[in-house]
Amino acid sequence: MQVILLQRVAKLGQMGDVVNVKDGYGRNYLLPQGKALRANESNIKSFEAKKAQLEANNLETKKEAEAAGAKIDGQTFVIIRSASDSGALYGSVTTRDAAEAATEAGFTVNRAQVVLDKPIKDLGIHTVSVVLHPEVTVKVQLNVARSAEEAVLQASGKSIQELAAEAEAAADFEIAELFDDLGAAAQDD
Repeated sequence: MQVILLQRVAKLGQMGDVVNVKDGYGRNYLLPQGKALRANESNIKSFEAKKAQLEANNLETKKEAEAAGAKIDGQTFVIIRSASDSGALYGSVTTRDAAEAATEAGFTVNRAQVVLDKPIKDLGIHTVSVVLHPEVTVKVQLNVARSAEEAVLQASGKSIQELAAEAEAAADFEIAELFDDLGAAAQDD
């Protein structure tokens, strides 16, 4: 199927390009999303007539996206989830969770704009991409923790595993100290 792209589509082409795509991709994604038109004579003429207006609209939305991107780029959002002692989540963090965290912080982001490179299934700080416009992508960080206090500790650079190891070492030290005190008391008797 040949289509005319009405906006830039990643790995496919720029606005105005006539490209060949598989029938299902064109019929089920590009056409319903308004990202393309079938490449027939009437649509090509219609596109040429509207091309200047489409480019102006694209430029305007790109400027708006760049302004919004400058505000959100590099932001860190905290997501509270339950997890095991080893730091594995009971479930995973989804694009919806990331979008809700950004919205709660006062930014306008929907889940279709959030791109996860890999599933988030453990505690820690994870970097995700937010596509605000086909030509504007920014990076944000998700601080996934079990509590707000834990999120603050993670933000300072400590991992959950390091904190657990420190707590275990402190407990072992206290137990050893207690046994030393008991041993010294028994020798005094």
